[in-house]
Amino acid sequence: MTYVSFHPDRPIDFVAIGRLCIDLNANETNRPMEETMTFTKYVGGSPANITIGLSRLEQKTAFIGKVANDQMGRFIVDYLRRNDIETSNVVTDQTGAVTGLAFTEIKSPTECSILMYRDNVADLRLEPGEVKEELIARSKMLLISGTALAKSPSREAVFLAVQYAKKHGTVVVLDIDYRPYTWASEAETAVYYNLAAEKSDIIIGTREEFDTMERFEENVEHSDQVTAQKWFNYSAKIVIIKHGKAGSIAYTEDGLSHQAQIFPAKVIKTFGAGDSYAAGFLYGVMQGWTIEKSMEYGSAAASIVISSHSCSDAMPTHSQIQDYMERCQKGEIVAT
Repeated sequence: MTYVSFHPDRPIDFVAIGRLCIDLNANETNRPMEETMTFTKYVGGSPANITIGLSRLEQKTAFIGKVANDQMGRFIVDYLRRNDIETSNVVTDQTGAVTGLAFTEIKSPTECSILMYRDNVADLRLEPGEVKEELIARSKMLLISGTALAKSPSREAVFLAVQYAKKHGTVVVLDIDYRPYTWASEAETAVYYNLAAEKSDIIIGTREEFDTMERFEENVEHSDQVTAQKWFNYSAKIVIIKHGKAGSIAYTEDGLSHQAQIFPAKVIKTFGAGDSYAAGFLYGVMQGWTIEKSMEYGSAAASIVISSHSCSDAMPTHSQIQDYMERCQKGEIVAT
């Protein structure tokens, strides 16, 4: 069954709005940040990673965002262009804002953390008037990232983008992407996430992220069914709730729940899994696949990325995902 429909004649498959930053991933693994001396630079930010992932899957993609007027900002724009992502709505800041940095710590394959520098970052300075309506009007899907809701004027720019999407029948996806250090309070977080979720056709987040949204509600048992049903009373057609190693459950407005195979991985680090999963899942949905097949595809993409040092650079192609799934079926890849 198809739960969301897209305008087939639109030239852009996917556009995202939100965070563009730099990931600095530790080269010395299995040690704390205090002992790490060298890092490798990559383009980062969840919406950027998801867009890169879909571009690698040969989808026509674009990005709406703002970068710093510095070497890092130019690096980001150049990387997007080299990955065939349209940058006509990537604006350069002129106020002296800086590029956000994310240093990663890889103590072990399962013990990873991120040290973020997000003060005065350019991506949160995107103005509503800088969002191009025509870009959203010629796109099939718009992804909004929760981090971009944390501060003004980026917050208002995101809501205007959603308004344009609703006006033109563009499917809206909310990637919750909760980063507590970006927000002023838990109450503020819950209010703005809920306002965005009410307007979204597909919502993707972890159980913990949905709990953050339900701060003022009585879902004391943290029931996935209760969570999903709330959003079906608004615009949602699909709600995906992620449970880490236990996998994900997709709930659909017809009352069904869907699960799919989880693939083994030779894990290097844990971050990036959610972004690659989202890219793979959304690709499947746009192809008209079943929910289960789309989830399986996303799961395989996630396993590839967590087996790699980077997030953005490791986003796999269709042939890489197919090969990975076949190798797993043959027992050639064993989880570590």
